[in-house]
Order: sequence, then C-alpha cells, then structure tokens
Amino acid sequence: MVGVAVDASLGDNLSSVKNPMIKYMLKTRENHAREQDRDYSHVFRRKTRFEMFRLSAIAMAIEFAYAAETSFVSPILLQIGVDHKHMSMTWGLSPLIGFFVSPLLGSISDRCKLKWGRRRPIISILSFGIMCGLILVPYGKELGLLLGDVGYNYIEPALNITYSGEGSVAALVANEISTGPSASDFKYSVILTILGMVLLDFDADTCQTPARTYLLDMCVPEEQSKAMTMFALFAGFGGTIGYAIGGIDWETTQIGTFMGGNIPTVFTLVTIIFAICYLITVTTFREIPLALIEKDELLRPLSEQAFKGELKKKNNAIYYIQENTQMDLDLATEDAKHAEALQGSYQNGYSPALELSGKTKDVETQSEAESPVSLKAYLKSIFIMPYSMRMLALTNLFCWMGHVTYCLYFTDFVGEAVFHGDPTAAPGSDAALRYEAGVRFGCWGMSIYAFSCSIYSISVTKLMKWFGTKAVYISGMIYYGFGMLVLGLWPTKWGVLLFSTSAGILYGTIFTVPFILVASYHAKNCFCVKNGETVPLKQARGLGTDVAIISSMVFIAQLIVSLSVGPLVSWMETTCAVLYASTFLSFLAAIAALFVLYV
Repeated sequence: MVGVAVDASLGDNLSSVKNPMIKYMLKTRENHAREQDRDYSHVFRRKTRFEMFRLSAIAMAIEFAYAAETSFVSPILLQIGVDHKHMSMTWGLSPLIGFFVSPLLGSISDRCKLKWGRRRPIISILSFGIMCGLILVPYGKELGLLLGDVGYNYIEPALNITYSGEGSVAALVANEISTGPSASDFKYSVILTILGMVLLDFDADTCQTPARTYLLDMCVPEEQSKAMTMFALFAGFGGTIGYAIGGIDWETTQIGTFMGGNIPTVFTLVTIIFAICYLITVTTFREIPLALIEKDELLRPLSEQAFKGELKKKNNAIYYIQENTQMDLDLATEDAKHAEALQGSYQNGYSPALELSGKTKDVETQSEAESPVSLKAYLKSIFIMPYSMRMLALTNLFCWMGHVTYCLYFTDFVGEAVFHGDPTAAPGSDAALRYEAGVRFGCWGMSIYAFSCSIYSISVTKLMKWFGTKAVYISGMIYYGFGMLVLGLWPTKWGVLLFSTSAGILYGTIFTVPFILVASYHAKNCFCVKNGETVPLKQARGLGTDVAIISSMVFIAQLIVSLSVGPLVSWMETTCAVLYASTFLSFLAAIAALFVLYV
C-alpha cells in the first residue's frame, strides 16, 4: 500500500537510514546541487541541532511580539480614549484581512521566481511589517501629538456664582468637569496605534506560514516532524520569556528610565530581539530558485512520487528496500537463484551487475515531468480542496477557536471569577485592586501555558511514534476541554496554574501535528485513500498554499470569537462562559479529528 504509514513521521517511507535507495537518491541530489553556480547541497542533507535552531529562531521572535501585543495593546487603546466596544471591534480587523490575504501570500510564495528564493522574500516583507507595528503601538500617542493631537485635556474645577436675588450673598458651587481621555483628542494617535496593532497582529500571524514552509523546504522528509517540533519548542520558549519581560517593572530600572517608561522599554527590547532572530533565520540557508527547480529534476524536493519514478528508470539495477517502507515494490523473480542474488545485494545497496530475467511489476503511479502550474490553478486550490484538507482545516478551526477564546479573555476571567474583582470599579477601590491582581496572576498562568507548550513540543514526536498521530492529536484536545471545564466549574488559583498546562498542550499540538500531516500529504502525494490504496490527486497543490490554508484558520477563529464571546458572557452573566465555550469547541475539534486522514 502506498502513502499510508503507521506513525506521524515521514521517516518510514523516505528515510535514508532505513532505506539505502533513499540515501543514494539524496546523495545524488546533494552532489548535483553542489555542482551548481551556487551550492544548494544543504537542501538534501540532514541538519544539525544548531542549524535547526537557526531555522526556528523566527518562531521565538514572533512569540515575543505576540506577548507584547496581548499584554499592552488593549491598555494603550483605553488610555487614548477608545472605549471597550470599539476596542473589541479593532481586534476583528486583522483576522478579517488575514483570512483572504494569508492564503494568497502562500500562493505567491509558491510561485515566487526571485533568485533569493520563494519563502525568504515573504518572511522579510512580513517581518518589516511586524517591526513597524512594534514601533507604532508604543509610540503612536507621541507621534499623534507631533501631528497635532490635543492630548489629555485636564481642566481645573470651575466655580459657578449664582445669585438668589438682588443684593443677596453669592452661592459658590463647585462643578467638577470630567477629565477622562477622549478619542477626539487623540485622532492621529488612535489611527496610528490601530494601524500598528493591525500590522503587528496580521503580520505576526501570517509570517508563521512562510517561516514554517521555509523550515520544511530546507529539511529532508525524514526530519520534517522533528523540525516542526523544534519550531513549536522555540515558539513556546519565546512566549514564556515574552510574558516575563512584560511582567517586569522596568520603570524602576535604569533601562526603563532611559527608554521613558515600561511600555517603550518592553517594545524596544522585543524589537531588538525580533530583528536579531529574523537575521539568524534568513541567513541560515540559501533557497533553490524556482526557475532551477522547474527545469532541473534533481533539484526538486525528494518525494514519494520521485522515488517511484527513480524505480522505473533503474530497471537494470536492484536496490534492497526494507518491508517497513510500506511501498509495493514487489520485484518478481523467476527462481531461487535470483532471490538469493537479491538478498546478496543488500550489503552494497546497489548492484548494477544484477538483472532480473522476469519483469518488474509496474508501480502504481508513474512519475511525470512536472510542468509549471499557473497562478490561477494555485488560487483555485485555495477554495477547492480535497476532503482530507477540508477536514484538517475544520479541525484546526475548532482548535483555534477554543484556544483564542482562552488567550483573549483568560486574564479577565481570572480577575473577575477567581479574584472577584470588578474592571468597572473606581480606581483604587478594593474591587479594582482585586481585578488588577487577578489580571497579573492570569499572566502567570499564561506564562505557564507557554512554558508547557515548549516542554510538550519536545516529546510530541515520540508520543506520536508510541501511540500514533491520531491518538495524540485527539487526546490533546480532550485534555484541554476537560481542564477548561473543571476550571470553569471551580475557579480557583491552583486551577489557573494547573489547567493552564492544558492550553500549552493544545497549542503545542496545533502548532505541530496539522503541519506534519500537510507535509506528509505532499511528500507522499497522498490526499485520499480508498480501499487501502492511494487515489492520485489530479489537482495541482502547493505546499506553501496548503500550509497557509491551515494557518489561516486562526484568522477565522479570532473573527468568530471576537463577535460571539461578548454576547455569550452577557447572556450567562459570568466570565466562566469563556471556559465553557472553550470546552465545547475543543470537543467539536476532537470529533472532527476522527475524520482526518493520517498518513
């Protein structure tokens, strides 16, 4: 049977360790790539841990930006006069744009013909947008004042003198004029800050797609699941440190004094870290330009289809292929002598002197010369997907909806339901102080969630090998749903810390498993299996496009959650509704995951 494996990795089918022929093909391509005008041999060899770190550094940088965004964007908008209602609406701008633009960028990335490569130009454009957002968000108010904003308009209490009659003594009545910030006094500041927020949120979400694809492009198939694990590991590590940076009171330090306050210090540090990590990633390896890939078959990524094509070409040679590769390479032999000769060929892996007197059975799919696919065909692949991709996208949508609900509203839940605070209470009151303490405690819970994501990412690959991809994928969703349900029914401090680990496990799961499956679909050219056999896909699909489709589910999830959770909380009159929604959505995701194709 072709295209179906028992575990999550691509190693069993396309492993150079278990399969001498794969090793031969990779070595042939590596030597051929080294002979080009520029050396591209790194694409066809295994990567060291340090090289994996460099390829994954951008994931850590993106999570640093996320931590700064989720910690400070809402307070900044409130300080310049944007009310809660309109502030919630601004969070819907980025996912609305990203849902349509992200798959398009993925398609453009697949067809990019620049000599610099296909992925790094997109990563660079989006990284520039992130850094612009990191500048506009903390300094939008100052820039608005330079452009003519009125700013804070504090007016001293006025004395109104009224006379009760002619010659009577005047009555002095003190009327205190409201001094709260108004968005009309910060017109340019509001525009620049929201622009920065949209740039930061959209570009950070979208940049993960070409970053993941660049990582997958640079790794041989047997390393791709390890690469995605490393990507999720550094993402979790970046989130953990990012929240810690935001929790430090920088105003009491010399750096904070020099930078001008807590928020400018945090965003300046995050911008510097992001720029360094970006440079580390994009300077790791050069990409093979698309023009070379289209005209030179030996520079194309090694896939199962290429493997079968190589078998048809090498009809005068015999390779020993282990049975656990699960490919139907049934080489017919007429007598025991040929079988014995075949056994002897194992030691060298390649025996050009041996020839089969019988006919070799034809493989299922013939490798054909790949012709360039038009941009129209790629755009069509965004909206017309095979059943396996539709189910994977639906599962990822439910997962992201449950997770985004936790991320956007968890600190508010802790402040109100756990610490019994009130965000609308008067400043300095007991209720307001309890709410602020709850928000800070909730940040510690989110830091634990990010840390647990890193730890889980280390072991997720081994878990998939032990229990299978399907079991690991579904169990992560069920554990998250159970944790949110218990915390919603019994909101306690220990529950905040303990069950935040379930959010980390879910995040580590949706950060790795869907993309491992997409990479497996493409490497094996297996999008549909019927009666145990792979059904060839007639539609042309690009890896970058499909990764972008799966990634874009976060935009739909954020848009739906931002429009629905508020009314749900008002209807149930408790912030525990947030966790109930997360539970329901995670269980829906687990049901959808039952119908996902695991190859």
